[in-house]
Amino acid sequence: MSISSSQTVNLIIVDDRSENLRLLEMALEREGLKIFTTTCPQNVHQLCIDHNISIALIDVRMPGMDGFELLDIIKRDPLTMHILVILITGYSTDPEQVVIGLKKGAVDYLFKPLDLYITNAKVDSLITLVNYQNEIQKKNIELENYQVELIKAIDHAEKGRIIKENFLANMSHEIRTPLNSLTGLTYLLQDTPLNKEQLEIIRLMGHSAKALLGIVDDILDSSKLDAGKIKIVRAKTNISNLVETICDLTRPMAHEKGLEINCKIDVDVPFMIMADALRLNQILMNLINNSIKFTAKGTINVSLRLLEKTEELALLEFTVEDTGIGIPPKAIKKIFNRFEQVDDNTWQKFGGTGLGLSIVKSLIELKGGTLAVASKVNEGTSFSFQNWFALANDSNPIDRHPGTPQSIAKLEDISILLAEDNMINQFLVVQMLNKWNIRVDVASDGAEAIKKLGENNYDLILMDTHMPVMDGLEATRQIRQNMSEDKKNIPIISFSASVIEKEKNEAMEAGVSDFIGKPFDPLLLHSKISALIVEKKYHDDNRK
Repeated sequence: MSISSSQTVNLIIVDDRSENLRLLEMALEREGLKIFTTTCPQNVHQLCIDHNISIALIDVRMPGMDGFELLDIIKRDPLTMHILVILITGYSTDPEQVVIGLKKGAVDYLFKPLDLYITNAKVDSLITLVNYQNEIQKKNIELENYQVELIKAIDHAEKGRIIKENFLANMSHEIRTPLNSLTGLTYLLQDTPLNKEQLEIIRLMGHSAKALLGIVDDILDSSKLDAGKIKIVRAKTNISNLVETICDLTRPMAHEKGLEINCKIDVDVPFMIMADALRLNQILMNLINNSIKFTAKGTINVSLRLLEKTEELALLEFTVEDTGIGIPPKAIKKIFNRFEQVDDNTWQKFGGTGLGLSIVKSLIELKGGTLAVASKVNEGTSFSFQNWFALANDSNPIDRHPGTPQSIAKLEDISILLAEDNMINQFLVVQMLNKWNIRVDVASDGAEAIKKLGENNYDLILMDTHMPVMDGLEATRQIRQNMSEDKKNIPIISFSASVIEKEKNEAMEAGVSDFIGKPFDPLLLHSKISALIVEKKYHDDNRK
């Protein structure tokens, strides 16, 4: 009689009478089963270890050591406790004796005189069980190895993510630092006497800086989308004002190519909605810039329509339509792939990173919207997307039109410590603050900033994140922990050319009061300084 098995099973028969051993060995012989026999119970434990025994048939009544004692030894040792033991008895079928063996760990009994048919059936069932156990053990080992490899892969991926994040942070810092200088100096030049030609040069400088900044932002946003770190933050938004402002900002670039941008907003579009203005701005700017890039003559029509409206919601449709070169039907899906463009010399001569439309599609889907494309080669392309928006109270409309250098209020009797290692950034920030009537001291690293704060009184610190000797985060931590009570709570604005979320979080954990990225909007910097100064004066007055 035989049974199929996945591997050879080792069985040992223990009986003090050799004729019983020969009888059982002959009866149980089959493929996939290797049988060991012994008349000496004292040697069984070691034999079980040496031969990796899985099943044991043990006679209960033996001189020197009975079957119960041997069973105890086998079940006490972790190396042998897995063995399936069948006790063989010929002198007692008393239930109490049977229960004793089962409690000690035996799985079954055989009673003399042996019925070989029953004996074979019981051994076959145990062989099947052992094979199942071996297969489970094999699968567990495979699973453990898989888990080890998975942990290694996750660790490798995490290290790769950190390396990628650090690379993007460094790249962002290295590119944004000179960009900050460029945009800051352009801002300062606007407030000086200029002729028409100089104004045009400054305008072109501004366009170039914004274009480069857009590429950097696209690369960073693409990475954030991969990591799932971009969140939609909805706030009260004057949607008509937002769309008109975007058209105004892109119109000069269109005019340079002899193009017109038409902005049409339906009169029934709600005045105020709850929307993520930053992401809407990013989507529309990318779509309009894309249309400008691929349109040689004609117009770009930007429209906003109300499709449906309830008491609380509005379904809006945004459309950017151009009279450009169009997209071949087979290439429409491809334009949304990152770093790819249409395989056509007509398209490739326009250049670009191939990131803009990919980000647009991802952002629209993240917002719960749908994006549609309609295009005809040599006639033009239309991009449109729809989204439901919650209606907002329109009692406090938001003015999103940017201010001018001349319109920014002066800040009297304010002293600020600027911690910045880049000389050009030092110059432009000092000039900017001086125009707002702010007194400025400069430190070139965090250690010097701590020293100057210890020697002088300031209303606020502008602390760059990346500096030699001691960076801005460590300097902030030391100020918060070690300075005197009247100085440890000084407002600190951390500013950095890196816009990685991790760095913002680290700055807030270090104890900064606020954070601003480079290149920064002078209006935003002014408002942050004003808010923190007012808050500081309020707390100072209450302490008096």
